[in-house]
Amino acid sequence: MKIILFGATGDVGSAALKAAVSRGHHVTAVARHPQALAAISPKVTPLALDLLKDPDAVAAAAKGHDLVISALRPPAGHEADLVPLTRTALAAARQAGIPVLVTGGAATLKLADGSGHTVLTAPGFLPDGVRPIAEACAAQDALLDAEIESQWTCLRPPAMLSEGPQTGSYCFGTDTLVTDAEGNSQISFADFGAALLDLAEAPNGSHRKLTVAWGVPAPAMAAG
Repeated sequence: MKIILFGATGDVGSAALKAAVSRGHHVTAVARHPQALAAISPKVTPLALDLLKDPDAVAAAAKGHDLVISALRPPAGHEADLVPLTRTALAAARQAGIPVLVTGGAATLKLADGSGHTVLTAPGFLPDGVRPIAEACAAQDALLDAEIESQWTCLRPPAMLSEGPQTGSYCFGTDTLVTDAEGNSQISFADFGAALLDLAEAPNGSHRKLTVAWGVPAPAMAAG
């Protein structure tokens, strides 16, 4: 498979890149400064692009690929860029006529306690420091809801996404945080990247929002 990966030098993008290469895929790794990525594998082609400044070049670059993976995440202070970045990725996939996998955020996922609250609305759940990116991820969700032409699938992380081992043991869910036996909702970047490639290799429809974490799906979504 030929994949174009936006945000290839970020935490999720790096994990997705490693997973893709380990599975034999060819990856065009897009970032503003991607040159060092060429050393990873002969299957990696680095490409320097700024999605905010040159959307036409982004759309042109996507042509000839089988899939777009958007692992974009703006730096602190630029959280509002997430929506226009995602819009460019969606447009590129749409113009190339290929599916797009979008890395979302946990903001709109429901808590597993049955309260009906989401990560963003639950009192005291989010530290103030991460609220700006959570609000940007909620806006990204709304953008996806309005996008009916692109063949998109969105994979949202659990409450905690951090460095850690690649275990290969994780569960997918839909609209509720996936938790483990102790009630923790977490996954490593390595396993999240692997889960993205699972979806890339086994597409099942479009306009789907999923989540993934170590553990088991909450009862509310086990039947789905």
